[in-house]
Amino acid sequence: MLSAYGDGKVFGEPYGQSPYRVVWLHGWARQGHDFASSAIGLAALGISSVALDLPGFGSSPAPTVAGGARSYAQMIVPVLREIADEPLVLVGHSRGGCIATVIAATNPELVKSLVITGSPLVRREVTSKSPLRYRLTRSMHAKGLVSPQKMESARRRHGSSDYRNASGIMRDVFVMMVNESYESELARVQAPIYMVWGQDDHEVPVEVAKKAGVFIKSPHSLRVLDEVGHLVPLEAPSDLVQTVLEALA
Repeated sequence: MLSAYGDGKVFGEPYGQSPYRVVWLHGWARQGHDFASSAIGLAALGISSVALDLPGFGSSPAPTVAGGARSYAQMIVPVLREIADEPLVLVGHSRGGCIATVIAATNPELVKSLVITGSPLVRREVTSKSPLRYRLTRSMHAKGLVSPQKMESARRRHGSSDYRNASGIMRDVFVMMVNESYESELARVQAPIYMVWGQDDHEVPVEVAKKAGVFIKSPHSLRVLDEVGHLVPLEAPSDLVQTVLEALA
């Protein structure tokens, strides 16, 4: 059964009874239920957790102001203070991992350790360019020579599926998130970081995790799962449980 947190701004599914020791943060266009198998597995071991629906996804209402992972972290911190009796293990998939990293960097007293999977923590080097016509349209729009309507049409043709599927304030949120990078936060995290990656993750390849590791100063590790793609919470929930148990030790 869903519970409301933060004055009804964030909803989440608790697994087990308080005190909670783990909080699950899902990726873009996903929801907390992605972690159900892992959370049930932990509950069977007597470890309680909460899987949140981040604002704008699942049962949680969209934010009123657009912002990236740093803004989302500010929304989630009061929820953690509400449910936490002790520092928590934050488990973040994809954009949820970015939010978890920001929280650990800015509120170290709340975080025992991080488990991060498939998260775009640092920017990848872009080896291919957008189509010339789109780049020209974008340049002309910046100079006021192309209408917002025409620019929006071009974005719909050439933008990612996540961009096309988002609308209103959530599209603004998406644009802000994809333009963020978290090198400074990674360097500030004091808690241990456990990275778990799918070898076949083509959305956020293992090279991103390795690149992120260069900036991490706290104890950290990288575990790569064979024959697993981007959706580690759904494809390899038992491996996620194993890593969380290590993070709790």
